[in-house]
Amino acid sequence: MEEKKTSVLSNGLIWFGAAVSIAEILTGTLLAPLGFTKGLAAIIIGHLIGCILLYFAGVIGAETERSSMETVKMSFGQKGSFLFSFLNVLQLVGWTAVMIFNGAIAAQTAFSISNEWIWSVIIGALIIVWIMIGIKNLDKVNAVAMTGLFILTIVLSVVVFKGNVAKPVSGDGISFGAAVELAVAMPLSWLPLISDYTRTAEKKKKTAFVSAIVYFFASCYMYVIGMGAAIFTGESDVAKIMVSAGLGIVALVIIVFSTVTTTFLDAYSAGVSSVSISKKIDEKKAAIIVTVIGTALAIFTPITKFEDFLYLIGSVFAPMIAIQITDYFVIKKSYIEKQFIIKNLIIWAAGFALYRCLMKVDILVGNTLPDMAVVIIVCIIINKIFGGEKDV
Repeated sequence: MEEKKTSVLSNGLIWFGAAVSIAEILTGTLLAPLGFTKGLAAIIIGHLIGCILLYFAGVIGAETERSSMETVKMSFGQKGSFLFSFLNVLQLVGWTAVMIFNGAIAAQTAFSISNEWIWSVIIGALIIVWIMIGIKNLDKVNAVAMTGLFILTIVLSVVVFKGNVAKPVSGDGISFGAAVELAVAMPLSWLPLISDYTRTAEKKKKTAFVSAIVYFFASCYMYVIGMGAAIFTGESDVAKIMVSAGLGIVALVIIVFSTVTTTFLDAYSAGVSSVSISKKIDEKKAAIIVTVIGTALAIFTPITKFEDFLYLIGSVFAPMIAIQITDYFVIKKSYIEKQFIIKNLIIWAAGFALYRCLMKVDILVGNTLPDMAVVIIVCIIINKIFGGEKDV
């Protein structure tokens, strides 16, 4: 039986849901010391860089009809890709915990009759419901949830911006380059996931484009709300802002459902990536286990700062996708029949190290773009010199 294809609309709704999250709003608050004009420029530049990469990654998955970690095998080999599958599952467990923790804290602020751990359990349970429904059956559920969230985020932005004037922002300053990198980092964190959804797309390139463009606008919007909250209200806790404006129930709905629709993608893709490690793993069961682990971590592990986590994700996956883009679009080679592509693994390791070094340098466009440029150039040169004959 032919596999059910997903529509452009359903994929667009998925990526709108991915962007509408407390984590994105909180990251936006970190850019407030730049001021609104410079902060907005950093948000737009960073998201342009990240979402262009997101598009290319989505196209690879759509055209080959492979999941994200299966496309990695095309550049690193069957066994060479295990490293990235493992790291991806690890980061997705981490993201699941971060998202549930932040959602629970915010929900408790908005509706304080329950403890934070209860909200963690509620959010975790709803994510499992989303997983059980399945990615191909979420169209109607997501349409209703996303329409409601869109309306509620408009209400939230009115609360943040209407009648408020800019206030001094306390805390450590941030350079423009570091702000750009924080904006790049969020779409970059979705790079190892997007093909899990575009692989079943009916209209391949169009779906990848719509997914990236919807995420671009929605994520920028979330960053701006967070930055605006810190600048115009002097408060970085968006839940408190909504509660003080009398939006307790509205705040709760935004927090819970935005956390569920975003974290569902993390847990689901963790299941898909697990299958790339071993075909014996059931992706739906693995996704549920990841949700349970993430919920437990959210309850028992204090998670208060995650920008370093974002930078770590960037250092792992920026050079990885640079190599994939070069192999697929420029060199036009696939090594999926081989076990290890040694030259690409070495280039990736060098790219990872370069990214970590560049973090110590204040670059106007952030670290990702120069790191990827170097990796792409090295890839092309190494391919010209050695080709693929010595890979095993």
